[in-house]
Amino acid sequence: MSVVKVTEHGVFGEGEEVFGGTFVPEALETALHRVADAFAKYKDDPQFIEEYNYYLKEYVGRENPLYFAQNLTAKLGGAKIYLKREDLNHTGAHKINNTIGQILLAKRMGAKRIIAETGAGQHGVATATVAALFNIPCTIYMGEVDMERQALNVFRMELLGSKVVAAKSGNRTLKEAVDEALMDFAMNHEDTFYLLGSAVGPHPYPLMVRHFQSVIGREAKAQVLAKEGRLPDYVIACVGGGSNAIGLFYPFVDDSSVNMIGVEPGGKGLSTGYHAAPLTFGKPDVIHGFRCYVMDDPDKCHSIAAGLDYPGVGPEHSYYKAIGRAEYVAVEDHEALSAFVELSKTEGIIPALESSHAVAYAMKLAPTLDKDKIIIINLSGRGDKDVAQVSEMLSQLTDILNQ
Repeated sequence: MSVVKVTEHGVFGEGEEVFGGTFVPEALETALHRVADAFAKYKDDPQFIEEYNYYLKEYVGRENPLYFAQNLTAKLGGAKIYLKREDLNHTGAHKINNTIGQILLAKRMGAKRIIAETGAGQHGVATATVAALFNIPCTIYMGEVDMERQALNVFRMELLGSKVVAAKSGNRTLKEAVDEALMDFAMNHEDTFYLLGSAVGPHPYPLMVRHFQSVIGREAKAQVLAKEGRLPDYVIACVGGGSNAIGLFYPFVDDSSVNMIGVEPGGKGLSTGYHAAPLTFGKPDVIHGFRCYVMDDPDKCHSIAAGLDYPGVGPEHSYYKAIGRAEYVAVEDHEALSAFVELSKTEGIIPALESSHAVAYAMKLAPTLDKDKIIIINLSGRGDKDVAQVSEMLSQLTDILNQ
């Protein structure tokens, strides 16, 4: 029996430790019911699955490699490190796995318009990409601060034909972009489909995103069995909202020998309050229509990686923490920067700043393990989008550049 206990209404857990659910105004509840009904109808439909798998193979480029990072492994001198290469997907990240699935659902629902939120811009680019592919008008909400630090992705979204709208309230980052998108959806749900990018939000989004992202873990499991003849000892992924991590973790969740580690952004340090690590340093609360672990002071939410800059986290990750199935740790900005440089120099692979958090923790863990142990890191995205931001920061940190 699976360790995951979830109701048909998207509530994870039982008793006092429950997460997820739907805490929204009545107008939005009606819209969510329509999406939930459509997802339940089509997710196991043979024609839907066939079309989804066609686009994953022919358009996204799956399956992608499980790459043995031989140089990094040798340098660290411990466990074998494998990288699940989501950075090689079309658009450069794991986000396309989910946007293909959701837009095929939107088509079947007769949507005339797509909306989305984005932080680092990777989900925005993936949404703009599939909207262009299927010729559906698209509006993407993005925090004004994130638009400045991810200007390249803003241009990519606009080039693909989408309208990018700045969220100018609050911290002007991902949280505010989600706020704007939810308001739009509530007002325009009759002809609009909200293509949500992470495993967060009210039901059915956490389950739906997990469903489409689980291709990551299914592939990784089959690939490591083929290469090593056994399951990994650790699977590691960065966690903001948590879509790439839940995609890797879920197919391993009932394999008790596999340790699952989610790496949150420790930002400027947990003691400063300026981080985005609600699982490490937060408490259960309601945000954006669902219950999860939330930062004590969401206004201090901060990460060097725009895609992790979120004060809450997916309900399934909250549940995994509560039952002790996964461990969640935090990596600070400077550690992620060092890992960004290290993987680039050692393996010739430039990771996204988001993924660099997972790499940073694996670099700490691997040397403490025997050489027969196996770690899989989900390299959730490539770092093209981050090079200008990182270049500016590293110009002031010569010790990292010269490491």
